[in-house]
Amino acid sequence: MGIGFFSFVLLILVILLVLVSCIRIVPQAQAVVVERLGAYLDTWSVGVHFKMPFIDRVAKRVILKEQVVDFAPQPVITKDNVTMKIDTVVFFQITDPKLYAYGVENPIMAIENLTATTLRNIIGDLELDQTLTSRETINTKMRAALDVATDPWGIKVNRVELKNIIPPSAIQDAMEKQMKAERERRESILRAEGEKKSTILVAEGKKQSAILDAEADKQAAILHAEAEKEKRIREAEGQAEAILKIQQANADGIRMIKEAGADQAVLTLKSLEAFAKAADGKATKIIIPSEIQSMAGLAKSIAEIASNDGSH
Repeated sequence: MGIGFFSFVLLILVILLVLVSCIRIVPQAQAVVVERLGAYLDTWSVGVHFKMPFIDRVAKRVILKEQVVDFAPQPVITKDNVTMKIDTVVFFQITDPKLYAYGVENPIMAIENLTATTLRNIIGDLELDQTLTSRETINTKMRAALDVATDPWGIKVNRVELKNIIPPSAIQDAMEKQMKAERERRESILRAEGEKKSTILVAEGKKQSAILDAEADKQAAILHAEAEKEKRIREAEGQAEAILKIQQANADGIRMIKEAGADQAVLTLKSLEAFAKAADGKATKIIIPSEIQSMAGLAKSIAEIASNDGSH
């Protein structure tokens, strides 16, 4: 009885172990390809799954996250017969675990070989200069070609990047010399442009300075002329005012003499004196009114008659 009980317990433990081994938990971003009796059965996604013991088996575990593969440099020949080495980086993602499991024996090796052949085809249509300056175009063409080729394998190629383009050492030396000569040429052009701009700026400065000096001289001349004009106007106004005051004073004196009862001869003489004072020795010509001239002539005639009577 003891041996039979032990055998029964052992059988139960074996059955439990078998049942536990048939339980599979698929984590996030993974998938499991299951076969039954060697034939594809199902693709398990995230969660807990149970397989039939002894007849079901896990054929392949697949990572669904985006993966990166860095391939070694591949020798390629350009259209102008220059041999160079280019290494590429491929970003891909498994979209169909079943096709990935059964599409190709070694998917990574297949992608590497496909990348090398596609790269050679694309670079073979380009010259060296185009190869060095057309990275984006090459990346786009390679991604499109690889994506189409890997689609039957359940793989989607998201990006392809040319990591390094390594030309021969002789080409590198020639390129360095060319770049050095180009930099020196650009430096010479920039220096000449700087000197040209400096000369232009100096000439413009002198021109502006001359214009400002001329404007300043013109303004000074205008101000001087205005000052001289104002001075002469004030001098003329002063002289006119002085003459007016003298005339007014003489007129007042004559009026006072007239009011005192002086005769016409005295008035005439006072008027002549007033004119003489108005001239003040500065005028070369004095205009005497006709009335005063006639009175003076009359006075002269009377004086002559008086002298003739005395002689008789």
